[in-house]
Amino acid sequence: MAAMDLEQLSLNERLVAEQAVLNLRALSAACDAAADGTVLGIAEQLAVKQGREATRRVLEITLQSQEADLEKKVRRAGRVAAD
Repeated sequence: MAAMDLEQLSLNERLVAEQAVLNLRALSAACDAAADGTVLGIAEQLAVKQGREATRRVLEITLQSQEADLEKKVRRAGRVAAD
């Protein structure tokens, strides 16, 4: 996999990437703290919970961005010369 240039990411892409790193750190910490024999179960539960939340967050960011883009288009289309 080719390395990504993080400087080239949009603000929304950076938010998603940052959240992925935070999720990884939380998952790692939970596994480190888990008792022997419970690591897989705890990791699976947390990964599913994080996955649902991450999907919700990405969907929210995407829809908000789409809404903002649509509002810009509507405002531009609504301009009329005041002659």
